[in-house]
Amino acid sequence: MNRILDVATSVAATLSRLGGGLRVAPLGRRPEQPLELYEFEACPYCRKVREALTALDLEAIVYPCPKGGRRFRPTVRERGGKEQFPFLVDPNTGKAMYESDDIVRYLFERYGRGDVPFLYARGIRNDATAALASAWRPGLGGRAQPSRSPAQPLELWSFESSPFCRIAREKLCSLEIPYRLHNVGKGSPSRPSFERRSGRMMVPYLADPNTQVEMFESSDIVAYLEATYGSPA
Repeated sequence: MNRILDVATSVAATLSRLGGGLRVAPLGRRPEQPLELYEFEACPYCRKVREALTALDLEAIVYPCPKGGRRFRPTVRERGGKEQFPFLVDPNTGKAMYESDDIVRYLFERYGRGDVPFLYARGIRNDATAALASAWRPGLGGRAQPSRSPAQPLELWSFESSPFCRIAREKLCSLEIPYRLHNVGKGSPSRPSFERRSGRMMVPYLADPNTQVEMFESSDIVAYLEATYGSPA
């Protein structure tokens, strides 16, 4: 896709969500272990869960499950009984669950201040704007492409509403590359440590422990992922 069109449609997807996944909400207890999220980028229901993760400044190991993917979809079927997304596993509590609204409510009750903010609440408005955001990016981050699996998960510093982070996450998803998601939304207490590591507050930022490569810029990240983990059909 043309770079200008790529960025423009990603910006439109962000605007469709009216600020969801942009800013950190009041926080509660912190988990000792990162959550585990099985999802795919183009799914509007998965989007709602990723937004809640940003709002609650939660880290997660993301296991991309695009359509046609064979790497992690079978795991969801084995653990939950069906291939439905999103699927959240919380190793801190032993909780495993489907249904985006149930997951969002659980996250705010467990790791927030209890109530689900209006921006993330169950309802037609939330579902419709999530679907509209996906419509701006038809097919992107929705279907698997041939790839090589990394020995270790990658790491991505991101926040859900960033148009540029979305572009990087879509490619990670299509290639079925697992990654540890470090959320650094506006107001995040995680931002200072990220700035010390990277030298500036700019996302997306990708770190690959398999090659020791670390980099900014969504277009460079996409090119790197394709060259390193993409493979011919």
